Amino acid sequence: MQILVRDNNVDQALRVLKKKMQREGVFREMKRRAAYEKPSEKRVREKAEAIRRARKLARKQAQREGLIAAPKPKPRPVRAPRPAAVI
Repeated sequence: MQILVRDNNVDQALRVLKKKMQREGVFREMKRRAAYEKPSEKRVREKAEAIRRARKLARKQAQREGLIAAPKPKPRPVRAPRPAAVI
């Protein structure tokens, strides 16, 4: 994973890094590995994750086929264009 630091703005780069790690599930994985997980708990968790994935897949399939309405897209904030670099 690579994050570019623009204009020595480390705070913004850290925010971007944390967001990427959150999206990829790194924090969830670290929390899960922090303590021992019993095999029975692992089976329950993995089964719940599989059910969640199957439901998500079925929901997306139903949206594609038009059986259920797709969620409304979130409005995106308009960002000002970045100033050109001066060399």
